[in-house]
Amino acid sequence: MGTSDPHHVPNLVDGKWDTKSSSHIMSIPNPLHKNSKPIFTLTDTKVNELDAFVKSMERVPKSGVHNPLKNVERYLHLGDVTRRAGEELLKPEVAEFFTKSIQKCVPKSHAQAMGEVTVTAAFLLNFSSDNVRFLARGFTNPGDHAGQSTTGYRWPYGPVSIITPFNFPLEIPVLQLMGALFMGNKPVLKPAEKCAVVMEQFLRLLHEVGLEKADVDFLNGEGVVMAELLKRAPIRLTQFTGSSRVGEILSEQTRGKVKVEDAGFDWKIIGPDVDEVDYVAWQCDQDTYASVGQKCSAQSILFMHENYQEAGLLDKIKHLAEARKLEDLTVGPVLTHTTEDILGHCEALLKIPGSYTVCGGKELTGHDIPEIYGAVEPTAVFVPLEEMMKEENFDLCTREIFAPFQVITSYNDSSLPLVIEACERMSHHLTAAVVSNDIKFQHHVLSNTVNGTTYVGRRARTTGAPQNHWFGPAGDTRGAGIGTREAIRLVWSCHREIVTDEIVPEGWVQPKAT
Repeated sequence: MGTSDPHHVPNLVDGKWDTKSSSHIMSIPNPLHKNSKPIFTLTDTKVNELDAFVKSMERVPKSGVHNPLKNVERYLHLGDVTRRAGEELLKPEVAEFFTKSIQKCVPKSHAQAMGEVTVTAAFLLNFSSDNVRFLARGFTNPGDHAGQSTTGYRWPYGPVSIITPFNFPLEIPVLQLMGALFMGNKPVLKPAEKCAVVMEQFLRLLHEVGLEKADVDFLNGEGVVMAELLKRAPIRLTQFTGSSRVGEILSEQTRGKVKVEDAGFDWKIIGPDVDEVDYVAWQCDQDTYASVGQKCSAQSILFMHENYQEAGLLDKIKHLAEARKLEDLTVGPVLTHTTEDILGHCEALLKIPGSYTVCGGKELTGHDIPEIYGAVEPTAVFVPLEEMMKEENFDLCTREIFAPFQVITSYNDSSLPLVIEACERMSHHLTAAVVSNDIKFQHHVLSNTVNGTTYVGRRARTTGAPQNHWFGPAGDTRGAGIGTREAIRLVWSCHREIVTDEIVPEGWVQPKAT
């Protein structure tokens, strides 16, 4: 990638990599060096070039490619494919290839990029072999009389689509893609253009370890192209990971046939029981600024008890933020906001009475990042709680900036109800953290909040890889999870019940009509 003859990412449709049906090409700029060659090119599909994708989806029955009563051998086949793919990702040279590919598209530290590969490999091994068919486990209930029983099945939707974001170009699409396949669906995958090469390469890996090329379609292009496909093709479910704005548009366009893991303005509440201040500060730094703040679970706002403020937490956060540098990609380009946009938001916050900059608030120095992206120092702005809660300020203070940026405020015992009120007023509820070992404090906060993945305890964080727990929003009927058995079953299958009634009793006499 990034050579004079950059790699081209084609579409995959109906079992064939298609390099000829479109003459439109999109070039993806190098996010670190604005004057460099594109890191890769991709097919820039247009709305009048979707016929093959529409026909591919039309051929998928509502009963899916497989289900508990049809083509059941595919459960075992996919378990074998998944095992082999997981084993490939464990090979050092393969893991490093995908790590470097991620870094090239979405500059983040080597540890963060490698962590994405590691979690993906663990997921694949977790759901290999018989664990695929175990996902489709149903249940039976006895009936009302001899010969009658009911059986509940997990049933596929058939033709489905997956729209994935740029920030985790391997982990998110792989986990959702495999879940869709496991449950019997045929997905069309639309990756973010900035990182499409990562999933193109992973699909080729899947083909090498036994996945049929016709099992997944792969569509490149801008969002308007995917929107047109959703209008024309009989897609019965769309799973979307990305911004809340696009999530709302898709909800209307699909008439609710969508599962959303959208943006989260994620809060952390630090309780009154001060301990391990250095650790708490380090976790705040990781939650807010790792991966350049471009995580849907990144710490967006910090409610800090005044006891921690007196213990010097803000100084420690500032010190850690200032240690991040472009050279090791612990800070880097922001791919969804410009520098002007981020610093403009910072300036707007600083106009609120009592607000001040804790750290950052400046453009990075010595960088060559393209102007279409953002380049800012890790930033935190302190806003007094009472000012933040005012009607004219609240939306500004809780605007999500997908960047190394956070709002910090402080509270005391008497103002804790304001903190709970702030959590209630926020519109999206993905992750959260309650940093306290005080049992009563934990219970009070947890019983009055709703975030789908909430960490609690001294080591609580807002960010975490979805390897050993559910990851997804709560409080929203459209909420999609990722990474666990429950998430896969919830998102990628529906419930079907078949009632068996076979034995007519001896001596049956026709009753009067009712």
